Amino acid sequence: MYLVKTPQFIQKHFPAFTWKMPGKEPVLYLTFDDGPVPEVTPWVLEQLEHYNAKATFFCVGDNVRKHSDVFHQVLDGGHAIGNHTYSHLNAWNTDNLDYFHDVRRCAALTHSGLFRPPYGRLKPKQAQFLQRHYHIVMWDVLSGDFDTSISPEQCLNNVIRNAGPGSIVVFHDSIKANERMSYALPRVLKHFSALGYRFETLAHLEMPALHTLRQTA
Repeated sequence: MYLVKTPQFIQKHFPAFTWKMPGKEPVLYLTFDDGPVPEVTPWVLEQLEHYNAKATFFCVGDNVRKHSDVFHQVLDGGHAIGNHTYSHLNAWNTDNLDYFHDVRRCAALTHSGLFRPPYGRLKPKQAQFLQRHYHIVMWDVLSGDFDTSISPEQCLNNVIRNAGPGSIVVFHDSIKANERMSYALPRVLKHFSALGYRFETLAHLEMPALHTLRQTA
């Protein structure tokens, strides 16, 4: 089970995490998790370029290692990069030291001070440690594109009905999500562009990770 719209009480309960951006400017912050992969990410970049949209890609380190050419396409497109662990670990099921080691492995490749935990899960001590070194970015709206039980139309409606000024929206540039994401993304871009929205990165949130976290694997 997951919530498409993150309730205010959850956002207030974890104030050190960023859930959405303040203000009433017509800006959306599209984010993409789990890439880069050659089957999906280049297509995403084409859609974004068509609307002069910038986004933030929370990359899995192992995918960066395997597909460095695609990773550099993301960078060359002027998009921001975030750390999504090296192995897409579920923090709730992972020893703290093993989790931190996995985050460091990804940091050595992405050189990003932005971090999003896979599944949005962190144990309290993990969060306490990581937020000293990274800006932890969650979300305001989940598209649900990872959910194989919903239709592409539902994925689109999840975003259109719930996103607004300052929303951080989650898509996935993954093979699993592609059927729903590839339907929803161009329509989201078209819909919100017609309403006068801009699509910007979260690069301004980045705080440099500690040297040891960036360099130690």
